[in-house]
Amino acid sequence: MFSYLKGYLTQKGQNFAVIEVSGIGFKVYTSATTLQSISASEENSPVTFYTYLYIKEGIMDLYGFSSQEELNMFELLISVSGVGAKGAIAILSSLTPSKLAVSLVTNDVASIKKASGIGPKTAQRIILELKDKIKNEELIASPQEKSAEEAEFIANDARSEAVSALMVLGYSKFEAERAVAKASPDLTDTEEIIKSALKALI
Repeated sequence: MFSYLKGYLTQKGQNFAVIEVSGIGFKVYTSATTLQSISASEENSPVTFYTYLYIKEGIMDLYGFSSQEELNMFELLISVSGVGAKGAIAILSSLTPSKLAVSLVTNDVASIKKASGIGPKTAQRIILELKDKIKNEELIASPQEKSAEEAEFIANDARSEAVSALMVLGYSKFEAERAVAKASPDLTDTEEIIKSALKALI
């Protein structure tokens, strides 16, 4: 129903922000990550939230995030059995999208279960289901061929993990590989490679 809201920040709470659009105030539930990203924003300053209307059992809440990547991750998390909107928000409040993506592709249960209300079994289920979704994603096949140099460049583990993590964030395999190939060869940390690649994708 809503793809994004572009308006003015009129209020911030512990887990929500109020965005005024054309005289209407939308209460948008969000993560600590997004609230931190807009922490410097003063009231009535312009903001953009990428949104998801959550409807379930008589509940109709609007969730929103400061980046498309965080929204993509939210949608993936709520698709996992046993993880509702509140659970997804707890995870995204504990881990940034890039850190969560790395945790998923490296089977890092410990980092995910640090989120409030998320136990080890749920964390394991999240990893299992989301990794399967990457494997089954039809969009990962690209008709275009990457160069031999690009193929060699992303062959190492850190860059391969970065590609998988970007796919978790909603990018196609082709987009992820091209973006990772543009990252500086001096970068060896998976999360730093992801951050560099995201800049190329924006």
